[in-house]
Formats: sequence, C-alpha cells, structure tokens
Amino acid sequence: MGKAAALEVSTVEAGSGAEEDGEWRDDDGRPRRTGTVWTASAHIITAVIGSGVLSLAWAIAQLGWVAGPAVMLLFAFVIYYTSTLLAECYRSGDPCTGKRNYTYMDAVRANLGGAKVSLCGVIQYANLFGVAIGYTIAASISMLAIKRADCFHEKGHENACRSSSNPYMILFGVVQIIFSQIPDFDQIWWLSIVAAIMSFTYSTIGLSLGIAQTVANGGFRGSLTGISVGAGVTSMQKVWRSLQAFGDIAFAYSYSIILIEIQDTIKAPPPSETKVMKRATMVSVATTTMFYMLCGCMGYAAFGDKSPDNLLTGFGFYEPFWLLDIANAAIVVHLVGAYQVFCQPIFAFVERWAAATWPDSGFISRELRVGPFALNVFRLTWRTAFVCVTTVVSMLLPFFGDVVGLLGAVSFWPLTVYFPVEMYIVQRGVRRGSARWLCLKILSAACLVVSVAAAAGSIADVVDALKVYRPFSG
Repeated sequence: MGKAAALEVSTVEAGSGAEEDGEWRDDDGRPRRTGTVWTASAHIITAVIGSGVLSLAWAIAQLGWVAGPAVMLLFAFVIYYTSTLLAECYRSGDPCTGKRNYTYMDAVRANLGGAKVSLCGVIQYANLFGVAIGYTIAASISMLAIKRADCFHEKGHENACRSSSNPYMILFGVVQIIFSQIPDFDQIWWLSIVAAIMSFTYSTIGLSLGIAQTVANGGFRGSLTGISVGAGVTSMQKVWRSLQAFGDIAFAYSYSIILIEIQDTIKAPPPSETKVMKRATMVSVATTTMFYMLCGCMGYAAFGDKSPDNLLTGFGFYEPFWLLDIANAAIVVHLVGAYQVFCQPIFAFVERWAAATWPDSGFISRELRVGPFALNVFRLTWRTAFVCVTTVVSMLLPFFGDVVGLLGAVSFWPLTVYFPVEMYIVQRGVRRGSARWLCLKILSAACLVVSVAAAAGSIADVVDALKVYRPFSG
C-alpha cells in the first residue's frame, strides 16, 4: 500500500512537472516566445533607423523639394506593403496553427523551394555580413567625430584635426565580442529598446540643429529640382547621384532580411504572429517616416545644395560641440544594438548547421560555467572569430560603406520585393493574369529598375574609392 501511494505521488509529481514544462513551451516544443508588438517595433526601428537617417538630407539635395519627399513617401508605402506580404509567410497554412518558418530561408523553402532557397540564403547572409562591417566603420567614424569635435572646439575650425579610426574599430570589436555571447534574438529585446531610444536621441539632435541653422539662415535653402548642373557638377554626376539618392532612400527603410527572424520572437496566438507583426510594421514604418521626413527635410532646408553626407560626422555643424558629442555617442550605442540585431540570424544559422552536422560533438554542445553565466564553447569561439573578421575587414577596407551600398542595391529587389511577392502569390493562390497578380508583378518590375539603377550608382562610387585606396588607411 505504501509503495502504491509513493508511486502515485511520484507519478503525479512527474505529471505536474511535465505540465509545468509544457506551459513554458510553444506549440513547436521551443521555449515560450515572449515578444509583443512593442518589442518587435523596437527590433524594427533599431534595424531601420540607422545612422543612414543623417544622410537623407544629402539624398534630398540630389532630388530637390518635390521629388525628395515624394520618393520617401513612395518607398515607405512599398516597404510597408511588401513587409505585410512577407509577414503572411511566417506560418505555412493556418495563420495560427500552421507550421512555423523560423528564418527567411525556411519561408522561401516552404513556399517556393528549389534553387531559390540557396539564392535567398547567399544574398541574405552576404548582406548581413556586409552590414556588420558597415556598422563597424560607421561606429568608428562617430567615435572619431567626438574626438574631432573637441579638437575643433579647442584649436579652431581651420585645424585639420586628423586621426586614425582603426583604434576605434578595435574598441567597437571588443564590445561586440562581449555582446555577441547573448545566446539568441529573443534575449536581445532590451538591447533593441536601448538602441531605439538612442536612434531617437541623435535623430532629434540632428533635427534640432537643422531647425536652428534654418532659423539662423533666415529661411529655407534648396530648390525644387535639387543640385543644379554647373558649378562643379557635371550632368553625368547629377544622374549618378540622383540614382544613388533613390537607392539610399529605398534602403533606408529596408529590414526584410530579418523580418521573419523578428516575427519568430513574438508570443504564440491569439492574436496571430502575423497580425502582431503587421501592427509592429505599421507603427515602425510610420515612426520612421516621420523622423526621416523631419531630419531629411530640415537638413536640406539648413544646408541646401551643400548638405553633407552625414549631418553629425560630416561637420555641417561645429557647435555646440558637447551636443555633437552626445549625438555621436548615441549613434555608437545604437550601432552596438543594431550590429547584434543583424548578426544574430547569422550566428543562429551557423550554430544550427554545426549542431546538425556534428550532433555528438562535445565542442559544439559543451558549456562552461563562469559564475552565474553559462558560456557555450563553440558559440564563444565562432562568434569571437566572426567579430574579429568583420573588424579586420573594416580596417582593411575603410571605403566599405560604398560596398555596403552596392550590397544593399543588389539585395533590395530580391529580398524586399521579389520573394515576398512570389511567396504571397503561392500561399494565397493568386490567379495568374488576375488584376491583383498584374499589380504585384508591376510593383516587382518597378522595384527591379530602382535596384539596378542604384547598383549602377554604387558601382561608380566603389570605382572612385578604389582609385585612391590604401589598406588600413582609415
């Protein structure tokens, strides 16, 4: 009798333990996701409002007061619409109970299959790798700008105040090695929120300085058609720069390369992950557009045709130097978070592949206890090596920002438009030749033209940079 009672108790305890474990797991057996519309919005804003917001004044200067804002609104709508199409592809079949697609590649595999899966993977991960290098360079430029702003304040604006950005790239790399040990995307929500706050901080400072400069000028500068051909600008340069401006604005909104990965952090239905992601997309794109319009337009109003390619590091402003320091420090903190948002999908992809390839390897599964922290040996080694490679490439190719522009141009059409449109057509069974099918195909073709034109402008930039290239000259 005692044995039976003991057995009954242990069975109940085991059962309650299993139930409790089930409560902490989602329908796919993975640890329960906790993301909300606000954490998803923070991830998107961290990814989208990069320091590129500060170059939009330059982009509007190439296009003018009419085309500049119009192109910005047009791409805001295009990105919002194609992002909602992509969000529909997170689950195959039923939007609440269908099979989850954890990554962009999984979504393409489930809906399109074949060679398109490999093509998507190559474009997506090459772009993410390029963004990591671009952000390392951008962070070093902002850190160097803090030093130069202080130098200009002490020694006057005529002083060259030259310095190398390489030590700052190394410092950024060391910080990223530490943050890269955060295990997965779901656990960096707090870093994304901090980064999103920082992006609003430096955008607001850029906007305020633009307004102050406009008031000091006694009115708005600029013209309806942008920079005029003539004083130092050939007709060919005008064409290339206008194409590049189109591309800069289009890519300034793009975050589809990590949309599915962000959606995979959202807690299980109800409401469905698709509905939450669409709301997060609406909040993020609306917020981003408002900041882009304000910063871009006020920067152009302040400087007109002479708008620098970065309002805070191109020294359109010299004073108040302490405010510039705060803004550039905010850019650096933001880029620390943005680097992680873009690199976590690469980390996860390689670690899943390694675990599947060598399931019995102790090196891949072993964890080290360091105080309260558990460090995976493979994760520590591989992620540290990845950060070191991106840092060295950044120092080797200080003009890599132009290459990132080219990568953005090449990946914009397939990842932001083509794959979402094609997957939506397959998933929803859109009839070939119908009005909706035709509209989707026209949208895809128009964005292909933009992508090719922007790529041409970026290639011209890379060729110019190579003419004066010296390794480790940052």
